[in-house]
Amino acid sequence: MKILILGGSGGLSGTLARMALKQGKEVWTVTRGKRSLPEGVHPITVDRNEEEAFAKALNDCQMRWDAVFDCICMTPEHGRQDLELLPQVTDRLIVVSTDSVYDPDHKKVPQDENGEAYVHDSSYAGLKRQMEEVFLAAQDSRLNWTLFRPGHIYGPGFLIGCSPEHSRQKDLLEHICADRPLRLVGGGKYLTQPTFAEDLAESMLDCMDKEKTFHEIFCIGGPKAVENRVYYELIGKITGHPVTIEEIPLEGYAQAHPEFSGHLCERSYTLEKLKNAGVKLPSTPLEEGLRRHIEWLEHE
Repeated sequence: MKILILGGSGGLSGTLARMALKQGKEVWTVTRGKRSLPEGVHPITVDRNEEEAFAKALNDCQMRWDAVFDCICMTPEHGRQDLELLPQVTDRLIVVSTDSVYDPDHKKVPQDENGEAYVHDSSYAGLKRQMEEVFLAAQDSRLNWTLFRPGHIYGPGFLIGCSPEHSRQKDLLEHICADRPLRLVGGGKYLTQPTFAEDLAESMLDCMDKEKTFHEIFCIGGPKAVENRVYYELIGKITGHPVTIEEIPLEGYAQAHPEFSGHLCERSYTLEKLKNAGVKLPSTPLEEGLRRHIEWLEHE
């Protein structure tokens, strides 16, 4: 089986490439060639934002892939590009969106795929929602697309940390091991449902032949939602340095830091739709996944 990954050097796309290779698939990747790639992939070096060069690079491969995985579909222009170019090289497309598309002021607990309101601005979340809308308007496309909305992704390949002021913090382990307190908004009270990167990659690969996933969007998250503070407390347990949490008052924080709006809400999701489509659900317990994540960070 032959697959193409748009991306391949990132935390999720690299994990996806390695897992696909382990399953015996032949893997091509599209990157700008600025970072190393998993050993064994066929690299295609081109910037997807250079549309003519991107189209030519795909055409020059003279390939038809069993599936394409777009891990770098960030804008409505990227969505339109996928719908225009990819039917020439595949019938199947799996795209990574984000749970940040939901308007944080109108989320349910747990949230399903049918949000009451979405983000509509020029932010990362807003552009991702506009990208989703491009696909939703193409229900009759002969390209069988599926979109995933992961929340916090963690595991080897990623920086660690899921909440302001300690989100994707490069020196978080050093911070905790130095017994310095963590400053968490609201004391870390909001729910989060982290997804181990390998689990997400496995679900994406597993959905390839599932017809119930065609032209559908799915929430995806780990097996359990926990408060943000628990995520950090588990890191403290694993490292042997129990954490001390200092509460940052909620009042006025979101207004002062709109870039964190997607974090300042409950991030708990029902996976019933994904389960009913027959897709393998994420199963790695948070403590086990964080332990593997920390081992990788310490090795790096």
